[in-house]
Amino acid sequence: MQAKFSPSLMCMDFLKLKEQAEILNPLCDCYHVDIMDGHFVPNITLSPDFVAAFAKVAKKPLDCHLMVTEPSLYLLPLKEAGATLISPQAETIEHNAFRVLNQIEALDMEAGVTICPATPLEAIEYYLGRLKTVTVMTVDPGFAGQPFIEEMLPKIEMLRNLKEKTGYSFQIEVDGGCNEHTFRDLKSAGAEVFVVGSSGLFSLDEDLNTAYEKMLENFAKATENL
Repeated sequence: MQAKFSPSLMCMDFLKLKEQAEILNPLCDCYHVDIMDGHFVPNITLSPDFVAAFAKVAKKPLDCHLMVTEPSLYLLPLKEAGATLISPQAETIEHNAFRVLNQIEALDMEAGVTICPATPLEAIEYYLGRLKTVTVMTVDPGFAGQPFIEEMLPKIEMLRNLKEKTGYSFQIEVDGGCNEHTFRDLKSAGAEVFVVGSSGLFSLDEDLNTAYEKMLENFAKATENL
């Protein structure tokens, strides 16, 4: 599978969202939208209202990562805002995962799940066949710019092996510290979709076109001969 890239909206310049979207639309595969409620994680970021505003200029799917205590409360507002894929945290749907997946599908959106570094894959094994995407956090959720957790590489490998064994079609996405220093290990482990933020994309150059070119060059160089 060819690598896909999902720019993180929380790392964009909020004063230049329209201009940056116009640059990224023909380049990226989707957009990663971090929604935090200040309860599941000690931070508050984007919201359904933000998604509705950004959807007016976005030409690629909006992947909403719900770092919130009550994900069901966000589903209808996000559907109305233009969200495409909804990925709640596995830890927040532990006791009602199938109900939440049914709600997402009933709203004609695709369902994913995101799993924290310390959470084992066994927590999601019974509904893997229902998922479009499984996102492995390689940093603890809540803030951008955290150091990459290398212990997550075996988890990505386990997920790849499980995918191959079962024949499930979910995409393996990685969120956290995806950049020139980690691209090779992540790709080798089985990552297919890379959420790129400050270190992987936006800090590479003031000109976003140039930054995206550098990101692709970094990825190609890092993953050469894999």
